[in-house]
Amino acid sequence: MKSALSILLLMSCAVPAAGQEHPVAEMSAEDLEDRIRGGLLGEIFGNLNGLPHEMKYIAEPGKVESYTPSLPKGAWTDDDTDIEWVYLWEMERSGELYVPPKRIAELWRANMNKGIWCANLYARQLLDLGIEPPVCGRIAVNPWSVFNISAQFVSEAFGLISPGMPRSAAKIGIHYTHYAVDGEPIQTTQLFTAMIATAFFERDMEKIVRAGLAAVDPKSAIHPIVTDVLGWWKENPKDWKETRKRIKEKYTHYGGGESDRNGYELNTAAVIGALLHGGGDDLKEILRLAFNFGWDADCNAAICGAIVGVLRGKKWIDAQGWEIKDVYKNTCRDEMPKDETITGYGDKLIAAARKHILANGGQEATVDGRKVYRIRLETPANVEPLPEPLDRLEELRKELGPQIEKELSGAGKERARAAYLALALGEAERLKKERPEDWKAALEELIKFPNVLRQIYDAPQPQGARIQAAAKAEGLEKPRK
Repeated sequence: MKSALSILLLMSCAVPAAGQEHPVAEMSAEDLEDRIRGGLLGEIFGNLNGLPHEMKYIAEPGKVESYTPSLPKGAWTDDDTDIEWVYLWEMERSGELYVPPKRIAELWRANMNKGIWCANLYARQLLDLGIEPPVCGRIAVNPWSVFNISAQFVSEAFGLISPGMPRSAAKIGIHYTHYAVDGEPIQTTQLFTAMIATAFFERDMEKIVRAGLAAVDPKSAIHPIVTDVLGWWKENPKDWKETRKRIKEKYTHYGGGESDRNGYELNTAAVIGALLHGGGDDLKEILRLAFNFGWDADCNAAICGAIVGVLRGKKWIDAQGWEIKDVYKNTCRDEMPKDETITGYGDKLIAAARKHILANGGQEATVDGRKVYRIRLETPANVEPLPEPLDRLEELRKELGPQIEKELSGAGKERARAAYLALALGEAERLKKERPEDWKAALEELIKFPNVLRQIYDAPQPQGARIQAAAKAEGLEKPRK
């Protein structure tokens, strides 16, 4: 049996040394549960308390001078937390940590019919054509997926269920976030899940950030973004506004368009800036800064809150006397429970964490009469590099080409799906020449899916230009509402 001192020393090892691939750390079940519940509360604070600041501070930072976390009416479903809630519910129901893509599609059809936007909304409409994950999240098929921050705000739970296991956190995170995004955004899933997983065994914020950086493909755009913010923070550790100014100047590329508001560049930088300038584990200050850094402030604050909530734990949060009602009100997920609580949500996270620890070679044990987990710590590393090319266009043509050819002469949805995929993958002109009657019939079927056509024309610029041009060339128009 290890001494208490040796256990504490093991628990301080967030990043195992070279040659120590899987050192084992012990954490009491009580401590693990406290940190997970703290992470969830921090995430909810950042999300719901951050909503009044969402997209309010673009040209200039916010001016929030003071902030006290509170949930006087409890929490409610918002896409920063409730998409993961659906996955956790299914993990508990099925006993599977990795819900199969086909089942993910079923869950989305049943539950994600309002309260979703951007890449998630586009992917949801593609499901009506039978285009399922991960294809509905591929860049060539979903114009939002190349830059949208869905990969960030649908990832915190996977860090919370992976204590000390940043590679496993990244792996399970990208399994789910690939539903709507690909390329650079998937690097942000790996960045933030690794940071949350690391926070269970590391208190130094710079080391937590660098652990996340180690989980990112060095060739990605995310790597220099995080490196830049680390450098700017070190140059001016007391001046968050200077860091924010530099972020805006360097990473604003689209004239204030959607990519500058809902994109990974500015928002990733804002998260890292708030964490570093906020002073270690000061939850109130870090969330205040996350609001003030701006852009998609609620999403950014939710990530910050999850990390600091893990550092602090629920017992510490409870001791602050903040008003928190134990409610998680379901306002938009059609077939999910109506009587959920924050505690119940936390229970699902804890159950999934137990399963994840054991699935990765960990153990449950009893030490001095207390239940503990022996966790196999992991060194953070990139799990999924950037695809080359980012849009996987030729790969998708090879994969989906036979299906398109076959379904073009099918009926109903099949034909509509073939038409959409041909437009997205640059095959429309060829098929129009080689199979004019089938192509015309397929376009007529696609017109019967007005929500899909609306998404084509609502796609952001410049990402949506290619498929919009292809649709216009075939005489397809945006449906009236």
